[in-house]
Amino acid sequence: MQGAAVAAAAASRSTAWSTARHRGGSVSSRVNVNVAASASASFSGSRGGIVAGVALPLLRVRGGGRQDLSLPPLLSGGRAVTTRAVAAEVPLPADDAAARERGGGAAGGLAETARLGAMIVAWYLLNIYFNIYNKQVLEALPFPYTITAFQLAFGSLIIFLMWAFKLHPAPIISPAQLAKIAPLAAGHMLGTVFTNMSLGKVAVSFTHTIKASEPFFTVVLSAFFLNETPSLLVLGSLVPIVGGVALASLTEVSFNWIGFWSAMASNLLNQSRNVLSKKLLGGEEEALDDINLFSILTILSFLPSLPLMLFAEGVKFTPGYLQSTGLNLQELCVRAALAGLCFHGYQKLSYLILARVSPVTHSVANCVKRVVVIVASVLFFRTPISPVNALGTGAALGGVFLYSRLKRTKPKDA
Repeated sequence: MQGAAVAAAAASRSTAWSTARHRGGSVSSRVNVNVAASASASFSGSRGGIVAGVALPLLRVRGGGRQDLSLPPLLSGGRAVTTRAVAAEVPLPADDAAARERGGGAAGGLAETARLGAMIVAWYLLNIYFNIYNKQVLEALPFPYTITAFQLAFGSLIIFLMWAFKLHPAPIISPAQLAKIAPLAAGHMLGTVFTNMSLGKVAVSFTHTIKASEPFFTVVLSAFFLNETPSLLVLGSLVPIVGGVALASLTEVSFNWIGFWSAMASNLLNQSRNVLSKKLLGGEEEALDDINLFSILTILSFLPSLPLMLFAEGVKFTPGYLQSTGLNLQELCVRAALAGLCFHGYQKLSYLILARVSPVTHSVANCVKRVVVIVASVLFFRTPISPVNALGTGAALGGVFLYSRLKRTKPKDA
């Protein structure tokens, strides 16, 4: 009798334990599904403060002219590289897992959701600020190779400081791995050069509209190099993307061929890097976490950017040269440094977010981010947009969103 009672009690505890774990998991699931909505709502509340009511300091230029180099208000606290497809949500940290075991699963899930929402909002804001600062610097100093080298150098410095202060463990990497990552780094560097070249020639909104055609290059290159056959639905989602980009290009006020083909070249290089990483690295990138893979890629991208800069443009980013142009040296250097910081920050946040959500969720969030950047840049720079141009941009972005949703059944690289 006593043994039967003990067994019954144990079975009851087991049932209660399973029920508690099931409920904890369902809460976490429901919370994670609503991350994109939370981030979008948070951003919409702060967007006006980013663009509206901005003081517009001007750079003084010799000869009486004035160079507009407006500085938006600073934030008050507020893998563009190959990434591994993450098939499922990353488990909660050990502390959160322990809290869940003690019955605090809902609180732990809400805390994780709040962190993730803050990261997405910061990802969007850093991307907005990067595009604004970068456009201002490129208009005043139209040297995309020099700006690219500066941005990659700034990112490399941050990475070495991160390792030196043990904010993240330094990687152990073999020469064979470096040899395989090197061509990907070259593609990353050239993709950044062409993006800067496009931003210097056309409106920020138009560059990002063209870059919305990345799924087209992904599908074509995956079919060619990886023998991946897209479904009819995926092919159908490419129609509004290509048609929207074409319509926006035909009606774009700032259109010129250098800016257009530079953005297209950036798409081709970035997606070639992503696709070829699967073929070249295989599973070897598993030896590196996402942050260190991005860090190695950044440092290896910086190394060839220096000789390319010297060959294409010479040494332009010097006090003597900048003073000879009549530009305000201090303002220009501050904006260039802030652009470099935002450039490195938003790319690293992209990795951190991808480690916490599914690839489909990350892809959808990235699509929303592009919409936010386009709207913010149009408002800040007062870019003229015709109804037909807006229709083309909307169709392209709608196609990207549809493509992201259709990839639910098949993991997608970010």
